[in-house]
Amino acid sequence: MTNVLITIDTEYSAGMVARKGTSCREENFARSIACETPGGAVGIEYQMDQFDHHGLKAVFFVDPMPGLVWGVEAIADVVRPIVSRGHEVELHLHPEWLEFAGANNPLGNKTGRNIKDFSFEDQCTLLSRAREILIAAGAPSPTAFRAGNYGANDDTLRALHEVGIAIDTSHCPGIANSECDISLSSDVHTPITHHGTIEMPIHCIEAAKGGKRHCQLTALSAHEIISASRHANKAGLANLILVSHSFELLSRDRKTINSVVKHRFESVCKQLAGLHGVATCGFTDIGEEHFDRADGGDALLPHNPIRTLQRLIEQSISNLRYGST
Repeated sequence: MTNVLITIDTEYSAGMVARKGTSCREENFARSIACETPGGAVGIEYQMDQFDHHGLKAVFFVDPMPGLVWGVEAIADVVRPIVSRGHEVELHLHPEWLEFAGANNPLGNKTGRNIKDFSFEDQCTLLSRAREILIAAGAPSPTAFRAGNYGANDDTLRALHEVGIAIDTSHCPGIANSECDISLSSDVHTPITHHGTIEMPIHCIEAAKGGKRHCQLTALSAHEIISASRHANKAGLANLILVSHSFELLSRDRKTINSVVKHRFESVCKQLAGLHGVATCGFTDIGEEHFDRADGGDALLPHNPIRTLQRLIEQSISNLRYGST
């Protein structure tokens, strides 16, 4: 059995706060978490409706840093429905929110875009404070972490080990110029213990000319995602991590539903539910034996020009109608 972990980075928009000020919490929730549009809402509640309908489990990486600006209740509004519906909450962290935290900044006047911008000690402080907010908002103590913008480094792994968070999933070998500075090569595709923390890379597939493409809902077609899941099982992979966002089913300006990505999401959910040898789960469901299994062969779905062409056509339509994804 191969575990498919559907992971959703769930976050308010720091960019909206930079443009509109800290009074935008209600609008921010509506645009970034609930994803309300004239055509309906396609945020986390809608996504959980689809997961529940198809018997799938998902992992929501929730960023608690807006709690430094708006208080714990702003995070509880995100966490409560996820926990109540039996999905998993894990820790995400965008340090950009330190800029708006004022006296609540746990690092005084220090700010930065990525967690890797801070010292080991400061990273420990950020992780501990973010975890406190997440738990106060109603989440269990987190087992896994993903850095905002994938912007982690080796000190992040050391800090996670120090504060007692066992798993990181910031290494994204499918993005050549990722902001991740963890000292692992793009050939590392399966879990590995690095600086005391289990690193679980985001899955990818082979692309044209020897490249790779990461498994994100807006980066691959439904055909590619399902083919990658089927291939992972045949290759003996224990885990496949797929990435999405709370707002990923919206247009670039977050004002309308991106019907191309919405249809892709619905298709992935339906097909995953019926895929032999594959089951969705959370990080807390993975036994130790699933971290020790070797690749069992070629880990990545080989490049297929026809699949790629189909996706390029689909992406072109999406970008023309809804803005670049």
